[in-house]
Parts: sequence; C-alpha cells; structure tokens
Amino acid sequence: MMWRVGTVVALQDETATARTITLKIPDWPGHIAGQHVDVRLTAADGYSAVRSYSIASAPNAEKRVELTVERLPNGEVSPYLTQDVAIGDPLEVRGPIGGWFVWRPEQIEPIQLVAGGSGIVPLMAMIRSRAAVGSAAKFRLLYSVREPEAVLYRGELQALSAQNRFVTLTCAYTRVAPKDWPRPPGRIDNALIEQTTWPSKLVPTCYVCGPTSFVESASRLLTASGNDPDKIRTERFGPTGDRK
Repeated sequence: MMWRVGTVVALQDETATARTITLKIPDWPGHIAGQHVDVRLTAADGYSAVRSYSIASAPNAEKRVELTVERLPNGEVSPYLTQDVAIGDPLEVRGPIGGWFVWRPEQIEPIQLVAGGSGIVPLMAMIRSRAAVGSAAKFRLLYSVREPEAVLYRGELQALSAQNRFVTLTCAYTRVAPKDWPRPPGRIDNALIEQTTWPSKLVPTCYVCGPTSFVESASRLLTASGNDPDKIRTERFGPTGDRK
C-alpha cells in the first residue's frame, strides 16, 4: 500500500457541511465500489493527520476518484477538506482499501442498501457502479438522515428512483420531515424495515453503513426480519469520521 499524490480537479458542495472532492490520480490502480482511501495532510512543521474516507465514484478509466467529506466541528482534517482545499491543490491518498464491503458487477441478487447520514457515500458508489456497467441487479436504498437539507446526492438519487425501476429510494427523517411526508420523524424501526426492504425470502445481500450505533441497530432489525446475518455486510465510523 503506497501513498499517491492526486490533484483536486473539481469541488461540489453537497450540503451546508459536506463537499465532494474530485481527484485526478495519474497512477491510480482502480477501485471497487465500496472501498475507501486514507487521506494524509501534513503541516509545515511536519505534523501529519490521516483520516479514512469512502470513495463515492464508480470505477472509471479517467483515474478520477470522488470523496464526499462531512465537516466535523472539531475535526483536524474535514474542516480543511470542506472549506479550504482548492482546485489545483495536491492531496496524498493511500488505497484503495477494503475487499469485503464491496459490490461487484457479477452480483445479480437483489441488493439492499441501508445508510445512516454520510454512510450513504460508499453505497452511492455501488449505485453508480451498477448504472455504469448496466447491471440488471435490483437495488433498494433505505436512507436515514436528520432532515431534507442533510440529504447527500439528493437530485441524483431522486432522478434514479423516479426514472429507473431497478433502483428505489426510501428516506427516513429522524428530526425534521418534509411537509405532508407519510411518516413522522423517527429512527428506522421494524415496521419500516418490513415495509421498504427486500423480503428475506429473496435472499438479498445487505450493505449497512453509518455511525456505529446506527449500524448495530439496523443490522439487528434486518436479522429480526429474517435476513441471514452472513448476508449482511457492515461498515461503520466513529466520532472522528474514520471508517472501521
């Protein structure tokens, strides 16, 4: 695993606190949807900080990697990446990392994605990869988020869900829901799992990503609804945003 230097070629604000950074990495070896990278920032005095961020983009021949970063109030790395980094800046990255929490184009079974907050990022890479290769695998996404303004990739997700019968989206708002939303604000529960996820008899592969407490709760609910624990793949992150 070696460090590579990428160049920032595009920046896109996703929400008030989240930004997508597109890097061009000339010697990038390629990645699989669901993998992540380490990003290293080094100060003038030699102090360095490393954080892990999931890749949001589908694999591509242009050797471009998109990272969507959520700003943490007391973070060492995320404030710089979401507020200060500029087009043309170099960034050190190491990866791709991970081989279990991934979706591969040869998978044809139903796919259940469950995201909490910025846990949508690696799952978005899977959705984009599915579209890029023209897979016929059917995806469902259950996305738990605080409020409508916090939804990442909102326009893209809505368009995919509206136009593509192979990808469906259900949002669960935990604090503030849109006017006339059919479900009051609240956490994902057994009823929502039963109503919106694939029936366990179809033996879907489930990918769950988000904060540790969210991942543990969602995994328990999926298991309680009849899903095989061996078919539930999880990725979680702690208060620093590091992937676990």
